[in-house]
Amino acid sequence: MMQTIKKILVGVDLSDYSAETLRVAVEMADNLKVPLIVANVIHKRDVDAFNRLAEKSHYSLGEFLKHREEDRADRINKLIEEAGCDHVSITTLFRIGVPFQELIQMVHEEGVDLVVMGSKGRSDLAGVLFGSNAEKMFRHCPVPLLSVRSRTEKKRIDKR
Repeated sequence: MMQTIKKILVGVDLSDYSAETLRVAVEMADNLKVPLIVANVIHKRDVDAFNRLAEKSHYSLGEFLKHREEDRADRINKLIEEAGCDHVSITTLFRIGVPFQELIQMVHEEGVDLVVMGSKGRSDLAGVLFGSNAEKMFRHCPVPLLSVRSRTEKKRIDKR
């Protein structure tokens, strides 16, 4: 028996694949008439790197995080606008941490029934170095996960 989908979470890392991933998630949420959570995680390693350089910077960690979140919110809002989300209830969540761990935590906290994410992310190297976030999500996600491949990725595979 298939579980009813009542809420969808889409992981948006602002890579080249984010627009297409978000478009697929919006279309699914619209067709199913369910709310959509757009999730973005500021990687802990970026925060750690800032902390190591903080002595040489005039920004505080709080200012750095506020600036990052504001920039990401603007970029995500633009993607949402481009995806044509007029009929979908959308919530945007930002977290700091290890992306796959934070996404799984959001699944539990928000009562998500389906996760949508790109098969590749910011590095464009799916699984090359210690496994990608998508790979880790497939291994640990407690709900179904839909992996969206980009059109350019599909074309490269088709040419082989």
